[in-house]
Amino acid sequence: MYIRFDDKVAVITGAGSGLGKSYALYLASRGAKVLVNDIGVFPDKTGSSHQVARLVAEEIDSRGGSAKANFENVAEADCAQRIINDALEHFGGVDILINNAGILRDKTILKMPTEDFDQVLGVHLYGTFYVTRAAFAIMKEKHYGRIVLTTSSAGLYGNFGQTNYSAAKMGIVGFMNALKLEGKKYGILTNTIAPLAATPLALSAGIFPKQLTSRLTPGLVTPLVAFLCSDACQSCGEIFSAGGGYFAKAQTVEGPGVRFDPAHEITPEMVAENFGAILNMKGARPFDSAIDELHHVLAPLMDNS
Repeated sequence: MYIRFDDKVAVITGAGSGLGKSYALYLASRGAKVLVNDIGVFPDKTGSSHQVARLVAEEIDSRGGSAKANFENVAEADCAQRIINDALEHFGGVDILINNAGILRDKTILKMPTEDFDQVLGVHLYGTFYVTRAAFAIMKEKHYGRIVLTTSSAGLYGNFGQTNYSAAKMGIVGFMNALKLEGKKYGILTNTIAPLAATPLALSAGIFPKQLTSRLTPGLVTPLVAFLCSDACQSCGEIFSAGGGYFAKAQTVEGPGVRFDPAHEITPEMVAENFGAILNMKGARPFDSAIDELHHVLAPLMDNS
């Protein structure tokens, strides 16, 4: 099996540098037509340039591929719609969407202006929603689509000074958990990655030691993303950690828990006495949906009714 993307159109946000650029070049090298979206904001927030997206598109074209640069802001609904419209007008469709655009505004919660919180949610969470909604309509008509969202270990596990970023990135997981159910019946498969890479954004924030940058290149995340965008992938609703040659599934699970008889009074003291068992994760299990978890909770109650 050799994975290719001939006759497929990929829209990649934040594709002017870092991970997005790596995805764009790689998918194009395997036949995809690529809309390279990037507003071009510099990591140090000193300005912006459309040149970053344009250069990636020109590099793809110079290698015999097909690409178009797009400079719209994912954080604005009308602009996000224009991103998808641009792909439709230039390439005639949208088959693949990689939501990769992102910014950082790190501060501890008491020092964080509301504007910084809003901007991070605007790009990451709202941007994901706006662009995905626009692309989803096209994919639904075709009964085909591959959508890759981007979370972070900061969202999955937390990180000091990133309440805005962590909230946005965990929100994206919740977004996927619902979207996977809506899309799967139309052949639209959505998965989420938590990438670890020494991108310009990460380096500007001083996240990684410089001696590790050569081992944390964006190209070491790209193979997983390319697979998730392909016909070979039939997974839907999964979260994957990727970086430095490491690939792993991440998952939300629920422990076996403790059941009290709801016909009798349940007190805080009873919770305290059983708190160790409540915390126990041995035999923890995942759920496919909120309804699946609800059935798990209610089934014994129905049996005893």
